Amino acid sequence: MTDPPPRWTQRLGQLASRHGSLLVLLLLCAYYSVATWSEQQPMTPAAGAALGRGTARYLQQAGRPLTGVIVIRSYPQDAAFGDSVSAAFTAAGGTIVRTIVADQPIDVVDQLQALSVETETIPVLLTHHTLSTWGPLQADRLQSLGDEIACLKGCVVLRPKSYHWPSFLTRANLLNVVNQNADVAILAIGMTLVIITGGIDLSVGSVLALAGVLMAITINGLGGGAAAPLWIWLPLVLLAIAACGAVGGLNGLLSTYGGIPAFIVTLATMMIIRGLALIIAVRYQSYGSDGAIDALPEAIAITSPGFSWLGNGKLLGIPNPIWLMLALFVLTHVMMTRTPLGRYIYAVGGNPQAAHLSGVPVKKVLILVYVLCGISAAIGGFIDASRFEGGRPGAGDTYELQVIAAVVVGGTSLAGGEGRIMGTLIGALIIAVIQNGLNIAGVQAYEQKVIFGSLILAASFLDQLKKRWN
Repeated sequence: MTDPPPRWTQRLGQLASRHGSLLVLLLLCAYYSVATWSEQQPMTPAAGAALGRGTARYLQQAGRPLTGVIVIRSYPQDAAFGDSVSAAFTAAGGTIVRTIVADQPIDVVDQLQALSVETETIPVLLTHHTLSTWGPLQADRLQSLGDEIACLKGCVVLRPKSYHWPSFLTRANLLNVVNQNADVAILAIGMTLVIITGGIDLSVGSVLALAGVLMAITINGLGGGAAAPLWIWLPLVLLAIAACGAVGGLNGLLSTYGGIPAFIVTLATMMIIRGLALIIAVRYQSYGSDGAIDALPEAIAITSPGFSWLGNGKLLGIPNPIWLMLALFVLTHVMMTRTPLGRYIYAVGGNPQAAHLSGVPVKKVLILVYVLCGISAAIGGFIDASRFEGGRPGAGDTYELQVIAAVVVGGTSLAGGEGRIMGTLIGALIIAVIQNGLNIAGVQAYEQKVIFGSLILAASFLDQLKKRWN
């Protein structure tokens, strides 16, 4: 008889099991924070407001007129920056003579020359770092222009102050990292339920694509397309989600009552559903063009009012997909920890025979988790279609790799019976952070597949070590 492992090793194994993925996430964030430490040149509305207030104080202290000109480009971010500068400067008692919108340096010169007949003096030009490097806005060139344009005599260029901070930890980057991977995280919710029961679903990426295509053709064909209001297209979206839930139910039926391994079933449906999405997209485009176009479309456009709000809108400054992702994780966490269904799912994954003898409807639970997995994939498809304003038959390609990686890295055992929804959230964030770092490093998408495949192997190996340790 072998002696049991020391208590401290058991305790360490438990801590690693519960919080190991969180530690990995924190270490990754720390690494990328150090690696991306650099000088930041802010161009946010907050930076614009600070520039407006600071400029007013500067002119008052210098005893110069509280007038200025804003110079921006024709980009939405520039427009928001310029509006903030103008509002703050005006609130401080200043006057913005004009906002110059220029896409080339010569445009700045032309508009400054036109200002010479409108005002006698322009003490400051307010802009951001990128435009301050343009020739006409550099100190020596601006001084030369002052000799030609009287109102620019003594004019200076002011921009927001720079500071040092990790590019990775900027608010914009962090929101982008989570937002771009929100659909993968939502797919990982359903995958977690399936893997806890000891199954697998390789069809999630294909179901995501099918959901987007179904939404596109039903909204355009039945809902009236661009004229479809919310109360028309929303039921059609729910119909597409229900259809994808039925696909998940089919996976569950074939693997339980059919006795076919889930790996084989979902591998087959992965190819079938992907093929159906492509066929439907091609046939729809051919039908819409009276046979003139018979090629695979990149996307079937959805232009209904409000449809793009979920994928591209924001609430309280945070992208909508993040809110939806968090809400689904919280709801699923409550289901898994506070309801009989959650206990049934764990019981089926831990020991299906014992669960059956305890009165758990094992087959119904197995079918239900595949239905929920299909629904989660369809919700991911809704986000994708809303984000790109169209159903993309090629969407979600190889997503199953990232989804499984997120689930396994988050601590869910591929053997079943063990896993936490919040662990999956952390796993999805780990995958998102790694992907962001790989993109920053210039690693190609096809090269990233090697990384994610290796992650699955490493996480599975660690899972086996953890079980032996415990």
